[in-house]
Amino acid sequence: MKKSVAAAMTTALLLAAVAHAAPDEIAAPKGAKMLLAATAEGVQIYVCEAKDQAFAWTFKSPEAALFDDGGRQVLSHFAGPSWKADDGTTVVGEVVAKADSPKPDAIAWLLLRVKSREGSGPLAKAGFVRRIDTSGGMPPVAGCDAGHAGTAARMRYSAVYEFYAAGE
Repeated sequence: MKKSVAAAMTTALLLAAVAHAAPDEIAAPKGAKMLLAATAEGVQIYVCEAKDQAFAWTFKSPEAALFDDGGRQVLSHFAGPSWKADDGTTVVGEVVAKADSPKPDAIAWLLLRVKSREGSGPLAKAGFVRRIDTSGGMPPVAGCDAGHAGTAARMRYSAVYEFYAAGE
């Protein structure tokens, strides 16, 4: 899979010239260089929990596969939030900025700072991750009550994730 990650990174460099437009609040840091852009297909997992004397859907984790423009899976995305390449390189992020999606039924766009990493593959150079072009992934609008406490809902979503080397 190392070859797929390298191919995806080459593609990402070509995509850098036409990077997705996003609101200023989640812009990649000045001078940041795009390392990889990949399309995610997966689910956002919510659990029905008691909250403030009522019940509400609470976000627990994402579960997605990220693909290069050739349709090859290059990363897995899971709780942390974390991204892992087949070469074992893993990065964990923390949200530093959010922007509403232009689609009212889609999860927010995010800018995340990489707070930890393992491995030495190309993804290890990432300092920031941006989630844009989201579709779906919102929590259910109903069905969370005492009779459904502990129930999980897996809500389909898609997005583009951009990985950037740290800028200035």
